[in-house]
Amino acid sequence: MNKTFWAITAIIIVIFGAIIVFKDDKPAADSANGAKPTNHVVGAGTAGVTLVEYGDYQCPYCGAFFPTVQQVKQKYGDKIKFQYRNLPLLQVHPNAFAAARAAEAASLQNKFWEMHDLLFGNQSAWSEASNPNPIFEQFATQLGLDAAQFKKDAASTKVNDTITADVAEFNKFGVQTSTPTFFMNGKKISPENTVDSFSKIIDAEIKKQAKDTSSN
Repeated sequence: MNKTFWAITAIIIVIFGAIIVFKDDKPAADSANGAKPTNHVVGAGTAGVTLVEYGDYQCPYCGAFFPTVQQVKQKYGDKIKFQYRNLPLLQVHPNAFAAARAAEAASLQNKFWEMHDLLFGNQSAWSEASNPNPIFEQFATQLGLDAAQFKKDAASTKVNDTITADVAEFNKFGVQTSTPTFFMNGKKISPENTVDSFSKIIDAEIKKQAKDTSSN
């Protein structure tokens, strides 16, 4: 065998190895290993309206919408259900998946919404960090979580698969992938970043639900 043969063989091995590394490093987008999508919900939904946000904790637009969504939740209270699901955009937000891991790890200690609020409320403190995990661990301590368990859960396959299940559920809608994306009773909506804009859409759906109920 000549030197050319061995050179070509070496190149193939290097390329194959790089593909394996890349594949292992990237969270699977098409398989959640049987995991179910998250079910983080506030509000009772007495008016028959469910508002779902698919968001990315590192996304600046999601961060900008955060205060507005908080006001909407407060305004409608139990009239609507508000649900948050993960849609980390890894190609543009390298810390997004780690942040989603932190939220889901906190969820396992019944502190999802508290971590959710800290992540968005302090987005600028961690979004550009080369390694945001120590900051997330500080948040966990701040929330009174078991720090060792939080760290273990955040790195677990279970949490990874849960986030992937949210992404897979979003993909079923067949809409453009962007954040934040909102759905109301299963239909995509495009509110402006104001309470009034959300209110117009929500109020119209509440009236529709009331009409449908009275006609049955």
